[in-house]
Parts: sequence; structure tokens; C-alpha cells
Amino acid sequence: CASPLFGIVTYGVHITCYVEDENGLRFWVPRRSRTKQTYPGMLDNSVAGGMSTGEKPFECVIREAMEEASLPEDVIKANAVPAGCVSYFYVRDRRAGGESGLMQPEVEYVYDVKLDPSIIPKPGDSEVEEFCLLTVEETKRALVNGEFKPNCAMVFIDFFLRHGILTPENEPDYLEIMTRLHRRLEFPTASHCRR
Repeated sequence: CASPLFGIVTYGVHITCYVEDENGLRFWVPRRSRTKQTYPGMLDNSVAGGMSTGEKPFECVIREAMEEASLPEDVIKANAVPAGCVSYFYVRDRRAGGESGLMQPEVEYVYDVKLDPSIIPKPGDSEVEEFCLLTVEETKRALVNGEFKPNCAMVFIDFFLRHGILTPENEPDYLEIMTRLHRRLEFPTASHCRR
């Protein structure tokens, strides 16, 4: 919690769970609890959470998937695909709770999880009110309307870039967006590689 006060890089995982069937591509999007201390009532990634000291990214994915979405370990192990990282500076505002105006460097390990339509995420703790299955267009509208928690919006935009939903041909700011999702952080960073 104190890391923004010291400019320490924080690490987390963000998972985008989606289904693709005769109805097209749709995303499992949770709404954060309206009583949550940070970003209450905003939309989120399917699963997201901060990594504990010494925790590896995939360990965090498994833990958070069960805690937040009631997704069992075997489902995650069978379907999770590591999709890189996003790195950025976030300027904390009042919605973040605590001090405002602090620059917070963050790295989020990103995973895509294609789920069978029969698998439905369910809130596993008090952090999520509900999950909704949103189309690409509904997700875009929610992004434009500022309904997503800021770093979750970045992860969705990263998904759109990687899956050809946003392209150089349909997005005039393509290069700027790509660059801003992968900032070089001028701080020591951690390796989460097992040795």
C-alpha cells in the first residue's frame, strides 16, 4: 500500500476471460463492489490482483482466479495463455484511495483465458458484485465512457491490439497507444523467473 509513496514498482496480474461462439467474441467483465475502498463500482478485468513478495505471476493468477471469480485451478491451467505485460506510470486520483497525485510505476502480467461458454465466473469474495458477458462493442462503449478502472482499461486496449480489433488502419493513434502501454520504467525491476 505504501509503494506509491516511495516510487516503488508494483506488480500484478490481469486476466481477460472471454468466450467465442456463434454469438461472437464476448468478455466476462466484473463490476467492483460499490463498498470497495478503491475504484468502487467500476468495471474491472475478469480477474486482477497484486502480486505478493516472492510470488510468481502464474501462482498469483491461480490464487486470484479462485478468490475473485471462483475459477478452479484446473480450468486456469488448461486455458490460461501468457500474453506479455503492460507497463506504465499511473497518476493516482481520489478513486484510488489514499494519497492523490502520486506517480505510481506498475507492471501487469497479462493472461488471456478462453472459456467454454458453459463455464461462468462467479464472485468468490466481497470485491466483485457481479459478472456480465459484454460484446466487443459494449466493452468499447464502456471504455469510452470511463467505466473501467484505469489500468483495466489499458489491459483491454492491449487485448484489442493483440487480437486485431484495433489496427493501424482503424485507429489513428495506434503507435502512440502501443508505446504508452509499454513504458520503460527507469527504476530497478524484479525478475519473476524461477532459477
